[in-house]
Amino acid sequence: MKKAVFVMSFWSLLVMTLSAKSESDSLKAKTEKPAEEIPPLRFNLSQDGKRFFQATFLNQAWFRFNESNPGTTQESIESKHTTDVGLRRTRIQLFGQVTERVFLYFQFGQNNFNAQYNLGSNRKSAAFFHDALCDYRLSSGNQLILGGGLTIANGLSRFSQPSIGSIMTLDVPVFAQATVDQTDEFSRKLSIYARGQFGKLDYRMVFSDPFPIQSNGQTLINPSTSQASFSRVGHHHQYQGFFQYQFFDKEQLQTPYMTGTYLGKKKVFNLAAGLIYQPKAMWMKNAGVSGSDSVRFQDMLLWSAEAFYDAPLNSEKGTALSAYLGYFNYNYGSNYMRYNGIMNPASGINTTSGKIGGSGSVFGNAFPMFGTGQALYGQLGYLMPGGKIMPYASCQYAKWDRLKGQAMAVTNLGINWFINGHKAKVSLDWQNRPVYSENASGIVGNAGRRNCFVMQYQIFL
Repeated sequence: MKKAVFVMSFWSLLVMTLSAKSESDSLKAKTEKPAEEIPPLRFNLSQDGKRFFQATFLNQAWFRFNESNPGTTQESIESKHTTDVGLRRTRIQLFGQVTERVFLYFQFGQNNFNAQYNLGSNRKSAAFFHDALCDYRLSSGNQLILGGGLTIANGLSRFSQPSIGSIMTLDVPVFAQATVDQTDEFSRKLSIYARGQFGKLDYRMVFSDPFPIQSNGQTLINPSTSQASFSRVGHHHQYQGFFQYQFFDKEQLQTPYMTGTYLGKKKVFNLAAGLIYQPKAMWMKNAGVSGSDSVRFQDMLLWSAEAFYDAPLNSEKGTALSAYLGYFNYNYGSNYMRYNGIMNPASGINTTSGKIGGSGSVFGNAFPMFGTGQALYGQLGYLMPGGKIMPYASCQYAKWDRLKGQAMAVTNLGINWFINGHKAKVSLDWQNRPVYSENASGIVGNAGRRNCFVMQYQIFL
């Protein structure tokens, strides 16, 4: 309890301090010259700089206090709350326009590295290639770009392929990366794609060869008569599409990644829709049947519609508004639901009272992030005068079929301090999430709610 009071008091003090600093920065902005931009680590391959090769580096360090889900353990000892330090993301990017039309991109790094990561395994085996792709621009006007490799180019939503160095909230809505670490590699797949822009229409179409669920390094879920899970039999390709109409400024096409917030440097308003389809991606067990007919397969169809607005309000004062609202319709298969905890600070559970059968790890900071059903996600942020402080709010509201009508809502409130835009920033975030248990009548939300407080320091060079 004392730790919780300390963390909340410390967090509140920082919020008040940063808010006061915003007023000071607003006054200084009227008299001081804008800070000089740090030049990129870039090697020009042509005199005009149109052909180049560049390197970037990103690190997101977290300091966190979390109220644990029931029965949570850290290394076999029950922990009602945890305090941890971790690396949410550590990345190196290497990319370049090597000819007038050929673009090459690599990303290497690790995610979710804390004391509990790879517990019982090798703590030095966390880093991997996130992206390795090459694409070719068939037209000088960017109407058609063809490419392939290991890539985050996806359908469904802008948050299915987010530029994590520029996100507004502390973290992206991971549920929009709908098959993350199930049949993909941290939302990346082996794919070929066509993308581009025709006037104000921005599109991408993707053909993916998903990874087998057996290779995700997690405990496999056996087929059940009551709920679908990812199939371990057969191999079927995945088809994706994403289409958005850009009413004002066009967004970049150099990489498949989509910006979180432009901090008032662009005026963007987009309406978009996307989908992911994979035949026979899921399976269920047929009750009382053996042999080849003991399981049946189900297709996976996920789609969404969304609106994104990010624009300056007053250029002289440095204010801006960022807003997003998306509707997600997920059909993984009958009653599918999956718990997930971001960089989970715990390692296990010592009681059956908090377990939810067939839904993955429910301990630590996990909640039912994914499921068959419908979800709304929204976020809103305001860049205050001076362009340094940005409070925000976000909410994921879902009705998964397996919860039988119960609403699942996760809310976040936070604030960013932009020391040098996205290149150096400090973020403070408070999350409130639901806790469920399961009894003979099904899943019930009778275990209250839990809180999590995070401070992040991001460096992006």
